[in-house]
Amino acid sequence: MAITVDRKAEIIGKYATRKGDNGSPEVQVALLSENIKNLTEHLKTHRKDFTSRRGLLVMVGARSKLLKYLRAHAPERYQSLIERLGLRR
Repeated sequence: MAITVDRKAEIIGKYATRKGDNGSPEVQVALLSENIKNLTEHLKTHRKDFTSRRGLLVMVGARSKLLKYLRAHAPERYQSLIERLGLRR
């Protein structure tokens, strides 16, 4: 299920680095994480939905690339983001 407009605005507001920011790596990773969470729940009930599974893998790869970029260019922002999102337990 897609993210609702209200939920997306809430995520952007929470992770934006400045007003009007919706393209920073933090926002992109947060939105991808929300999509990944929703799609994971979908796949728990629809186990044979292989097209959605492939989409999930693409999203996980994109999030991984963004996190790798953030870790290389701004380690302190990377650290705070993974703590706020609860990634890398």
